[in-house]
Amino acid sequence: MSCVLFLYSRYKIEYLALAWIMLIFCSSFLIGIPTMYYYKVTDMGIFHPALLITLMASSYLQSIHLLGICMPGYLQWKRMWIYASPAISLIAVYLLARLLGWQPNVIYTLQELSSKLQTFDILFRILAFILSVYYIVNIYRLPHLLVRKYTIPTYVKAYATALGLIASYYVCVMLFFNESLLLVYLYLFTALNMYIFFRTLETMAQHLPKPDITIVQTAPEPEEIEQTEQEDFNQANRQRFERVEFFMQSKREWTDNTFGRDRLCEATGINRHLLLQCLRSQGYNNIHDYINSYRIAALKKKISRGEIQTANDAVIVGFGSGKTAKSCFERMEGITLDAYIKGSNS
Repeated sequence: MSCVLFLYSRYKIEYLALAWIMLIFCSSFLIGIPTMYYYKVTDMGIFHPALLITLMASSYLQSIHLLGICMPGYLQWKRMWIYASPAISLIAVYLLARLLGWQPNVIYTLQELSSKLQTFDILFRILAFILSVYYIVNIYRLPHLLVRKYTIPTYVKAYATALGLIASYYVCVMLFFNESLLLVYLYLFTALNMYIFFRTLETMAQHLPKPDITIVQTAPEPEEIEQTEQEDFNQANRQRFERVEFFMQSKREWTDNTFGRDRLCEATGINRHLLLQCLRSQGYNNIHDYINSYRIAALKKKISRGEIQTANDAVIVGFGSGKTAKSCFERMEGITLDAYIKGSNS
C-alpha cells in the first residue's frame, strides 16, 4: 500500500504523508513484534515508559495522517517539527536518562503509581500520557474543524472518527499491556487503513481519463457480434460497445432522468453482464457512469453556449435534480459544477 501511495504522491502531494506513515507503521511492526517475543517483554506492568513512548509516537503519526488527508499544506517540515517537538523532547530526555543508568520501575497497580507521584519516573510517564491524549484528541477534532474551510469527503470524517476510536483502544493496550490485545489492535488498524487505501484507489479510478465519444454510423447486428465472439472476444466487446454507442447517439433517451441500466439493456438487446463487460473494456467504471458521461458532455456544451446558467438547469440533459448534477459533475470532472459554470461565463 505504501509503494502504491508513493507512486500516487508524484501526482498529488496529499498522498505523501499517508504513504510515509503507512511505511513507518509497517516497519515498526516488523521490528517491534519480533523484538517483543525475543526479549519476552510480557511483564511490563502499567504505564511503562517504553510503551508510553510507543503510544505517544503512534498517536502523533495518526494525527498527522489525518492532517495529510484534510489539509496537505499543513505538512510542511517546519510545522511538523514544531508539532512533534514536545514528543521529541520527552523521548530525548528518556534516552539520555537511560544512558545515564536510570532503570524505570515496574508498576502493577494504580496505588503504586499514586505513591510515587513526586519522582522523575512517574512525572515522565504522566507527561507522555498527557501528550498522547492531546494527539488523540486532535485525531477526532482537526478534520471536523478543517471541514469549515476545506471540502472533505464524508468517508474521511468517518475514517477520522474510527481512527480516533482505535487510537483510544490502543491507550488501553499500552497501559495494560497484553499480547492478544495488541494483535487485535493490529488487525483493526490494518483493516481501517486498507479501507482508506481502497477508497483512495476508487477516487483515483474515477478521475482516470475517459474515452472520447466517437460517432457510430451503423450498429453491428447481434448475429455479427455472436460470430465475432467465436474468433475474437475483445473485438466482440468492441462491437457491443458500438451498438450501445449507436443507440445512445441516435435515440438520446438518456435526456430522460428515468433512463437507466434496464432500459439500455432492453433497447440494445444486451444483458447486464455483457453490457457492463463491454463498457469496462472501453474504460468506463459502470453503466451509470457511462450514461452520465453523455449527460455531462451535453451539459458542458449547453454551458458553453450559454443555455445553462445554474446547476438546476441541468435537468434538461437528463439529471434528476441540480443536486444530482452537482454531485456527478464534481465526481467525474474533478471540479464543482458551479465553478465550471462561473469559469465558462467569465
